[in-house]
Amino acid sequence: MHTDRDPFTPPPAEEGEAGAPRRPAAPVRGRGAVGNPQARFDRYVREATDDGWFGPEGDPPARDTRVDTEQARSVISRNTSPDIPFTLSLNPYRGCEHGCVYCYARPNHAHLGLSPGLDFETRLVAKVNAAQCLRAELAAPSYRCEALNLGTATDAYQPIEREWRITRAVLEVLAECAHPVALVTKSSLVERDLDLLAPMARRGLAAVYVSVTTLDPVLARRWEPRAAAPWRRLETIRRLSEAGVPVGVSVSPVVPFLNEPELERILGAAREAGASHAFYTVLRLPGEVRQVFTDWLRAVYPERAQRILGRLADMRDPSGRARLNDARFHKRMKGEGHWADLLGLRFQLAARKLGFSRDRLQLRTDLFVAPRADGQFALFPSDPAGMSPPDRAAPGE
Repeated sequence: MHTDRDPFTPPPAEEGEAGAPRRPAAPVRGRGAVGNPQARFDRYVREATDDGWFGPEGDPPARDTRVDTEQARSVISRNTSPDIPFTLSLNPYRGCEHGCVYCYARPNHAHLGLSPGLDFETRLVAKVNAAQCLRAELAAPSYRCEALNLGTATDAYQPIEREWRITRAVLEVLAECAHPVALVTKSSLVERDLDLLAPMARRGLAAVYVSVTTLDPVLARRWEPRAAAPWRRLETIRRLSEAGVPVGVSVSPVVPFLNEPELERILGAAREAGASHAFYTVLRLPGEVRQVFTDWLRAVYPERAQRILGRLADMRDPSGRARLNDARFHKRMKGEGHWADLLGLRFQLAARKLGFSRDRLQLRTDLFVAPRADGQFALFPSDPAGMSPPDRAAPGE
């Protein structure tokens, strides 16, 4: 068996003479995952070895972010899950520098031959031709306009967007075509694009959901190390709302005994900042996310780890088989059993008391004008609203 040492995973603690348990992996400064677990498609088995590069405490060296580029063949993904309230999505990047330790998209990095651990947040891929691909797909005669969700797997406004501006280019195409878009983000960088989002929102073409998982800056820094601070996300909600953009808050994921006690306070703070809609999901641990999260939990909150994992198992498998993930439709987002039902009741009562809208945000699709693949608008675009092109307001007005 060939082994390939991973220099970014700290060596395990040596067992003592009495067979003491090994020391858990140490947190990496500025990163979420505490190591690089084996990806399911790896050809080689990796074995950590201390060859002198680690510090006196066994801490791994800092790891820089690396961005590779990709020429995508298509960028619109189609979803058929009954648990997700949208059909079309677009992700400008693979991997996410925010480093959220619970991210359900981490297993996708295994398809690139990379680990869902530290690789996911440090080895990123930018789809540099995303805007051009999007224009071509929207121009296809078979395309039918539906709301496009941006950043559903990896954050479209993660830190590298400041330089690469791919999300900005995608929004410019959508604005030109009067195409509806919904965003989900943890980043205040979305405020940069208010010049596009605000005019679109006035025409019923844009909405933003800001993810707020905790009001505790310490917890936020530990499990979302490179995302905006909680107070900054609330300020982003305020600024978007003041600009006329419909804003929702996503309290996702909820983890028992970690951020679950804050549920009502998070909803209250978001409502005060201007959020009009809200939703939540319970932590999911598909594929390699289970190891990434449990390793982090035992390294950062060892005194609570067993209690948290036990309650998650209760919410995922009330039969007592201690299953931490449930992939079944209609169960995977909220869990089941008494604890899951209690959490759902708490959310409903708080949302009703605070005045959150119970209606789903609806975006218009009747204003869409298909572009030509060469960047121009079609001479006679399909017009479901029954108006000729000159009768329409120009995109962005």
